Amino acid sequence: MKPLLTKKQQKVYEYVKTAMEKYGTAPTLRTAAADLCISHAAVAQTLALLEEKNYIRRQGRYSRTLHILDPGGDQAGLHKQVPIIGRITAGLPLYAQQEWEGSILVDSAVYPGKDLFALKIVGSSMRNAGILDQDIAICRPRQYARNREIVVALIHREEATVKRFFLHPDAIELRPENPEFTSRMYKFDDILIQGKVIGIIRPPRAMDH
Repeated sequence: MKPLLTKKQQKVYEYVKTAMEKYGTAPTLRTAAADLCISHAAVAQTLALLEEKNYIRRQGRYSRTLHILDPGGDQAGLHKQVPIIGRITAGLPLYAQQEWEGSILVDSAVYPGKDLFALKIVGSSMRNAGILDQDIAICRPRQYARNREIVVALIHREEATVKRFFLHPDAIELRPENPEFTSRMYKFDDILIQGKVIGIIRPPRAMDH
């Protein structure tokens, strides 16, 4: 049986657990301190005590990656880490980036399958599809697309974008979901499909700092 938590420890534990269930990742110490109205040091100390009492498990002392443990001390639920491999924006070569931008914890039941990857969205061209600036798109690797699917496409083997896919007899159309942007037509050889967007995770904006 796990040691009982104090009222303060229970409050921090419930806060972290709720944040992870909602956003797929743990909040920063700064965000947690502001939301809970306690000091940065108090959050860090309480997390250390929660780990000592076997309520959470952290992946490294300074990592934001942590796991909520069930009553037996095992990881609660089935979760997995999905790498964030970069940012999607017009003109930015996706594969020119040398480093991943960390990872995000997702529910395996919601996002099944292997080799998933995540991308940070920059811009508002897909706003009407519910994909906003700074969202994280969860993607399944795939080299083909069906009509109306939202895909990650590599244009001219250089710049990556997230758009809705349409196949025409003589061209591929990548269509935005925002009337302020226009659709673009490409030759078949100009486009390489990299994956299908299967979900969006919206972290709180305060966690970007």
